[in-house]
Amino acid sequence: MTDFKLPRGIVVSGTGLWTPPDAISNEELVEAYNTFAARYNERHAAEIEAGDLAAKPFSSAEFIEKASGIKNRYVISREGILDPERMRPYLAERPDDEICHQAEMGLKAAKLALEKAGKKPEDIDAVIVGASYLQRAYPAIAIEIQGALGIEGFAFDMEVACSSATFSLQRAVDAIAAGTARTVLVINPEMSSPQVDYTDRDSHFIFGDVAVASVVERRDTCAVDTAWEVLSTRAQTVYSNNIRSNFGYTARAADVDPFGPGKLFRQNGRKVFKEVCPMAATHIEEHARAAGSEPSEVKRYWLHQANINMNNLIAKKLMGDEASPERAPIVLDRYANTGCAGSMIAFNLHSDDLAPGDRGVICSFGAGYSIGSLVLEKIAL
Repeated sequence: MTDFKLPRGIVVSGTGLWTPPDAISNEELVEAYNTFAARYNERHAAEIEAGDLAAKPFSSAEFIEKASGIKNRYVISREGILDPERMRPYLAERPDDEICHQAEMGLKAAKLALEKAGKKPEDIDAVIVGASYLQRAYPAIAIEIQGALGIEGFAFDMEVACSSATFSLQRAVDAIAAGTARTVLVINPEMSSPQVDYTDRDSHFIFGDVAVASVVERRDTCAVDTAWEVLSTRAQTVYSNNIRSNFGYTARAADVDPFGPGKLFRQNGRKVFKEVCPMAATHIEEHARAAGSEPSEVKRYWLHQANINMNNLIAKKLMGDEASPERAPIVLDRYANTGCAGSMIAFNLHSDDLAPGDRGVICSFGAGYSIGSLVLEKIAL
């Protein structure tokens, strides 16, 4: 893989994390799901008995934690998810002249990132929104946030599933390196819960909602005492069918239910684990070395937060016996899988304690398959 030389002096100067006020524990989620499953099996007892329909299996909080490491998730609307007769969040449709739900989430994280970086909207030249799911096709969520903040310049959305955060950060770095922007606001508002099939035991617990944001700029415009210099970026994609979301506007042309079987999130978890773990570990290992650091010497890895077993396996490969939650922090126990935002949540919560000169790697991976990574070094200004 070719690494292009990145000019020095591009930094991440501030991040913001907005967490929805509503949370759902494993126990609450399981109670709703098991009630739904019991009612479903009762309603379809004849078909199940005849072998024409599969019974819904029951779940447990212990099963969820063992399978994923997840104990809790934050969501933008919990009542509908916990209603056995609904099994999906409820979001009131908003008029076109009112800010949409996803833009509202992103705006809150953006304001926190701007404050931490010591920036005002007039300092920003571009806004990039990267997310696993977008509430609409157009106008872009990024442009809506740009308008709400009163930012001049340009804005656009991009979607690379769970790698959208690292890919969008890389696009910000590219814009600054090319001279088309001096300061870029990157926002990752992950509103995943509407795409979850809460009637599926194997996936109903996976996702949560959150929004993160980052300010990327030139070192000479940075207004804070410390920042993270971007030493290198790397991206990789390999086509795979093992993680899919087929929801889309063409369903109406195919005369099928847009929310029917196979249209929401689904994955072949065993194949994903078997194929993505070595792919991600090799990607990070090679990227760290290309940037001048042995993987075992990197102070911190902010990894994609999909499954604790995946993270532990990758961390062990990179750091050997020195792997630990301190060096590869876990946040999915509280936040669950938040799409592309997981690695950025980890970076936001677990980076201030490092010293100037320390290096870390942000890496996200997911559907595509896609992997994006950035090698960073903390600097004093």
